[in-house]
Amino acid sequence: MPFRFDRRLTGLFVTLAVLVALAACGGKKRPPVLATTPGGETAPAEAERAPAQPVDEGPDVRAVGSEGAAGSDIEGGALGTGSEDSPLADVRFEYDSATLTDEARAALEKHALWLQGRRDVRVTVEGHCDERGTVDYNLALGEQRARAAREYLASLGVAAERLRVVSFGKERPLDPGHDEAAWAKNRRAHFAVSR
Repeated sequence: MPFRFDRRLTGLFVTLAVLVALAACGGKKRPPVLATTPGGETAPAEAERAPAQPVDEGPDVRAVGSEGAAGSDIEGGALGTGSEDSPLADVRFEYDSATLTDEARAALEKHALWLQGRRDVRVTVEGHCDERGTVDYNLALGEQRARAAREYLASLGVAAERLRVVSFGKERPLDPGHDEAAWAKNRRAHFAVSR
């Protein structure tokens, strides 16, 4: 007796395949923050790395608080704060663009001069976007913005191995507002300085 393909059997297989595909999709997960090392390979973001071991404080050892992240131990002002008097102020971008403006290039030229005088300093260039667009799109755009700033700094003589790129997309807005003024503040490259 030859094998006959039954339509009911086909329908059953199609239904099973759809159910398996839906089950594989799972729930909505928050996307990881993209981080790249100077060589260009993707690395886990700070939050995904193993937690730091507690420090036993003693006469010559103390736990570093928030002052280390802000770079307050480095001469030249509070770094990476985005304030106008900071040597590493944020660089702004136009809507839906990773192209450096003339103002951004001028700011990065000042940053390069400051960094060339402090060769022990490393910088994480953070790419940020406004709230419009999808999470994935903004993560990619944030990385393009951070890379544009990093490449320009490297072209000005800052060693590329001192510059790390990370994208936060729209996940860390500087201004939580929902208007053009807030969005303009959030489209930026931010510079986190460390030793």
